[in-house]
Amino acid sequence: MPESKTKPEAPPQAAEAEVEYLSKRHRVSAAIVREIIRRIGSSERSAVEREIRKGLARR
Repeated sequence: MPESKTKPEAPPQAAEAEVEYLSKRHRVSAAIVREIIRRIGSSERSAVEREIRKGLARR
């Protein structure tokens, strides 16, 4: 069975709290934050915030 390429860096509860924090701080939905984390392969806050800013600049 193939393993997933990305492994969660934090326990699910901590990761979900981080998603909630980022979605409220940047006024985007939690689904968008989760999609960004999945796409960049990292749940590092600064990397996710950078991607959110890039997306907001495109709007």
